[in-house]
Amino acid sequence: MSKILIRGAKVLGGEPQDVLIDGETIAEVGRDLSAEGAEVVEAAGKVLLPGLVDLHTHLREPGREDSETVLTGTRAAASGGYTSVFAMANTFPVADTAGVVEQVYRLGREDGYCDVQPIGAVTVGLEGRKLAELGAMHESAAGVTVFSDDGKCVDDAVIMRRALEYVKAFGGVVAQHAQEPRLTEGAQMNEGVVSAELGLGGWPAVAEESVIARDVLLAEHVGSRVHICHLSTAGSVEIVRWAKSRGIDVTAEVTPHHLLLTDELVRTYNPVYKVNPPLRTERDVHALREALADGTIDIVATDHAPHPHEDKDCEWAAAAMGMVGLETALSVVQDTMVDTGLLDWAGVADRMSVRPAQIGQATGHGRPVSAGEPANLTLVDTAYRGRVDPAGFASRSRNTPYEGRELPGRVTHTWLRGKATLVDGKLT
Repeated sequence: MSKILIRGAKVLGGEPQDVLIDGETIAEVGRDLSAEGAEVVEAAGKVLLPGLVDLHTHLREPGREDSETVLTGTRAAASGGYTSVFAMANTFPVADTAGVVEQVYRLGREDGYCDVQPIGAVTVGLEGRKLAELGAMHESAAGVTVFSDDGKCVDDAVIMRRALEYVKAFGGVVAQHAQEPRLTEGAQMNEGVVSAELGLGGWPAVAEESVIARDVLLAEHVGSRVHICHLSTAGSVEIVRWAKSRGIDVTAEVTPHHLLLTDELVRTYNPVYKVNPPLRTERDVHALREALADGTIDIVATDHAPHPHEDKDCEWAAAAMGMVGLETALSVVQDTMVDTGLLDWAGVADRMSVRPAQIGQATGHGRPVSAGEPANLTLVDTAYRGRVDPAGFASRSRNTPYEGRELPGRVTHTWLRGKATLVDGKLT
């Protein structure tokens, strides 16, 4: 493989340095490096980060290839600076057996523009009644370590306890979609002033918070690991903060859209803003930003949820829930966290690469930008500002809430083990 010399990049936002890639590995980091015959990438003024890792992606394959495929989803990931994504289990068939997770894993190996790690279902068919083949999925070629019924909550406390006990044996983690189903029957948006004025069914914060409270206590009782998906309320932040203060092994994620958007947007009745969990209030948004900054929330995860046009271009009540996010995530984080002074670029690398890789045990990802490490890297033009145009997305779906919105930052290059997947903003 050829050598690549990235010249003058601000590594993790620090002082400009050169980074030499030789094959799949970072060979050298320093000033005024040279390498005969190397391809030179001029990176003055740009920020170099470890390749981003998304612990929460919906690739839809198998079964909903009209929304997304492993190929199109990983192309979107590479466009957004990601070198590894974790694919959620709510496919058709559900990824609840070794056979299905191995299928997704092999599709990633064959077609992926980034590494694809399948997430296994906690229960058979996501139905919440019987544990899926957790051990078999872990022992399979896919080596599953993260399990989730995302899209549905594991609401049965006994099943959740058993899952936590089971994954403890091999150091796995259960990622919970915290949504008490009885409290959200018929819910269409966040329960509050806006839902009352619009007459839409409300989704109370307590429906999320009560499940998180139960599960952190179960994790403490079992001595196992629990991860909270797409945390969205100020109350949830306080529960996780309390749990961590007790030494409970809990981690949590926040999505980019919950860092930026509020339930006021639902007044437009545009189904592009319909998402699970729903957009919350301005108070919640600020609490989430502060929690991400202080480490109470460990990571940013996209919850990239592609849908075909017909599932979103309809009346609000009939529309599917979800937003695409892989190609805009880093820009939203720059807008909400970096440009506001809440995080520096080293902090972004920690929340979007290092910690998600650690939680998901993504070997070779989230590593330091230093000699001897795998060359999984992302180069960002942080001075760029532009309006989001979904027509240019690599994803098969276009259901973005940011269409026409001006956002900062643009990923110009992505390298997966030294191989460029994105060059000057264009997929290779």
